[in-house]
Amino acid sequence: MSIPNSSSDVVLLLSLLLLSGIVSSAGNRRSLLRSLGDGPDLPDAAVDLNSSNFIRVLKESPAAFAVVEFFANWCPACRNYKPHYEKVARLFNGPDAPHPGIVIMTRVDCAMKMNKNLCGSFSVRHYPMLLWGPPPKFASGQWDPKKEKSEIQLIDDERTADHLLNWINKRIGSTFNLDDKKYDNENTFPRNASDPEQIARAIYDVEEATAGAFDIILEHKMIKSETQAPLIKFFQLLVTHHPSKRCRRGSAEILVNFDDMWPSNLFPVSSQEITTLQERNRLKSYLICGKEVPRGYWIFCRGSQNDTRGFSCGLWVLLHSLSVRVVDGESHLAFTAICDFIHNFFICEECRGHFYEMCSSVSVPFKTTHDLSLWLWNTHNKVNERLMKEEKAFGTGDPMFPKIIWPPKQLCPSCYLSSSRKRTGTSQVDWNEDEVFKFLVQYYGKTLVSSYKDASLRSNRNDEPGADDSTTSTNAVAVPLGAALAISFASCAFGVLACFWRTQQKNRKYLHQLNSLKNI
Repeated sequence: MSIPNSSSDVVLLLSLLLLSGIVSSAGNRRSLLRSLGDGPDLPDAAVDLNSSNFIRVLKESPAAFAVVEFFANWCPACRNYKPHYEKVARLFNGPDAPHPGIVIMTRVDCAMKMNKNLCGSFSVRHYPMLLWGPPPKFASGQWDPKKEKSEIQLIDDERTADHLLNWINKRIGSTFNLDDKKYDNENTFPRNASDPEQIARAIYDVEEATAGAFDIILEHKMIKSETQAPLIKFFQLLVTHHPSKRCRRGSAEILVNFDDMWPSNLFPVSSQEITTLQERNRLKSYLICGKEVPRGYWIFCRGSQNDTRGFSCGLWVLLHSLSVRVVDGESHLAFTAICDFIHNFFICEECRGHFYEMCSSVSVPFKTTHDLSLWLWNTHNKVNERLMKEEKAFGTGDPMFPKIIWPPKQLCPSCYLSSSRKRTGTSQVDWNEDEVFKFLVQYYGKTLVSSYKDASLRSNRNDEPGADDSTTSTNAVAVPLGAALAISFASCAFGVLACFWRTQQKNRKYLHQLNSLKNI
């Protein structure tokens, strides 16, 4: 490097050296923040809440617990605490978290005028202040520290990330660690098969599977002239019997607009580019289970490895739930809708072939919900028996969730008359099928939707009159029963009801468009 020969050169050199020192210092600071779990390279994991979204976010959260941090943006202690809070939040928030769907980590800035009343209703007296409890309890909008036996608790040991996580571990009996990585935490999965309440949170996985199935259909351009009818039949089944209210609502919107989205003259098309653009627009415009879904992670159906359980588990739970929610007169129509959907839209060719082969072996139409539910249950066990052998041979099973004959005896002892072990290692069970049916109705029906109905969508009851989550098909879509029966006397099958309802909705839509044109 040449020696400077003027005072201006000296000043310039000193300036460059000073600037490099500042940059180096800033770089070290960024490294320190990243090591704590913060920094410019890592977006915030904690969910920012305010008075406009506080109730909605917490009511719709699938998490069993929530932490709400009340802070002020001008508070130095709050700024210093943020990296610690973020480090814990990264364990629980988002699809890439090691433990998603267990605890939702949120924060509220009490320095914002719009949050003044919200912070006051939770008796915020210092910053930062952390509260713990079930999300629906926070959604009630207040907390009184003087009230005894409140489900909302003050977190009194949150000084560092380690302290906060230890506090959480003690409350829920977990062994989470700040160094946990995704799918590297097998000891944290719930494995108590005798706890029937585990299925309650599978409602969120059913939504995830529904959204995933629709995305696959669009991504692989599977809607063709010959597959339109099977897809419409399946949408009719979802509109009337999906256990999630928001999925029923989204399926209904797609069904009403189906002819506009996929008109018959669209097949075949001359321009592949136009088709691709249309498919992308449909994917963006129609969210079958609402804007919160897909979330990107599984809860009940989460495997201990990246490539196990997940979508297939969620789809099975959906099919079982549909099978127990139909009424006797709808059972065979539901059966054909399910079989045709898997045959035309399930992306795994071998699985699709096996399933449709079992569908084709049914020679007598189903007359009752009992028969349909038991057929699907028996079919699922046959699939599990086949996969047990394959996973054992190739070592592809989930070590934490091996395939089993369902339900296990711990979960339904009355379902078993007797059991023995085959030479192949599988179980030979003499089933009490009436008890199995009772179990299926309770497990995939009432228990599945219980926590979802109570905790997540209580605020939306006015959005869909008469459509409670445990209602039958006629209430689920608010179909005028008398008019539907006039179309098909002595038949209340979901196909007739949904088709009639779809026609009525389309007529209202076009009438509204016509009136709008008249007013121009």
